[in-house]
Amino acid sequence: MKNFYDLEAELPSGKKVKLEEYKGKVIIIANTASKCGLTYQYTWLEELYKKYSDKWLVVLWFPCNQFANQEPWTDEEIKQNCLINYWVTFPVFKKIDVNWENTHEIFKYLKENTFSLFWNKIKWNFTKFVVSKDWKTIKRFAPVTKPEKLEKLIVKFLEE
Repeated sequence: MKNFYDLEAELPSGKKVKLEEYKGKVIIIANTASKCGLTYQYTWLEELYKKYSDKWLVVLWFPCNQFANQEPWTDEEIKQNCLINYWVTFPVFKKIDVNWENTHEIFKYLKENTFSLFWNKIKWNFTKFVVSKDWKTIKRFAPVTKPEKLEKLIVKFLEE
């Protein structure tokens, strides 16, 4: 298995980003969809990002169209929607798969290193993972988890 920091993802521009760029930071990773009923979480996660980004928090957004066709747009349209409608300032990556045979390597790693009642599957849009600064502790959160619960863990990880 690869080291967490060797994994990489692609931005809508085509630029590849290694997770190594975020070494020493607490990371929130989420799969998202612009037409999902949970899209209000864009705003919540942006608030957490603004509140703690100067203290080494980063949020990484991975659009996914595997759940009820709720992310049908192109990568550029997704990026513009996040920016214009939700003022998202953290990285939004290219659309990926989080389940089945084309699962992106980052989500394979996250699923293999966290417990879930869903047998190593992502249940729905806005499943969130919080990764500690040393990447050795990864906590998984259900799509409906409120940001307050994430914030307690983020603060704990930032203080470690």
